[in-house]
Amino acid sequence: MRRRRFFKAIAAAPAATALAAQQAPRAASPAAASQAPAFPGMGASAQLPKLEISVADDAAQPLPRFFNAAQFSTLRRLAEVLMPAMDGLPGAIEAGAPEFLDFLIGASPADRQELYKKGLDLLNAQAKKQFGKAFSEVDGTQAATLLAPLREPWTPDPPADPLARFLRAAKQDVRTATLNSREYATASAASGGRRASAVGLYWYPLD
Repeated sequence: MRRRRFFKAIAAAPAATALAAQQAPRAASPAAASQAPAFPGMGASAQLPKLEISVADDAAQPLPRFFNAAQFSTLRRLAEVLMPAMDGLPGAIEAGAPEFLDFLIGASPADRQELYKKGLDLLNAQAKKQFGKAFSEVDGTQAATLLAPLREPWTPDPPADPLARFLRAAKQDVRTATLNSREYATASAASGGRRASAVGLYWYPLD
């Protein structure tokens, strides 16, 4: 499901519930409707709150909730390296891909969650071991060294190495989240539907 359609579906659910609740008293007689409380156990003066329902992307930037601070910082830097902004089109950071993946992985099966958490921890540990700093602080050259598994020839079977397996999955997820974002769609439409012809060292066409 595309990101925009997904968030609209989430926003529509509470709106439908509120609408049904507001329409329910109309089926009763006028006298009964005037005397019945809005909620069981509450006075007749209590009324259902009227809330403005907005699509999440339109209201505010979502906050990370699944990954811890170190994991999320690693994910943001990884997304930035995998899919930078290019040719007037937004990259993963501008498209909010890390925030969306934080939500998506948090709602994913346990094995997918474990793949991401373990992979992000391994990537951060490798950065500290080789360069004495967190992955979120490495420069482009250092990141290229740490992401060397992505330059290995592609095979149908997932890599045996946990870090390489995570990087392969993250590369595809970051790209998909970016290309399906509202920000990317808006920029692409403004440029006449132009798509990115190349996205860094680690982007490979999948479609």
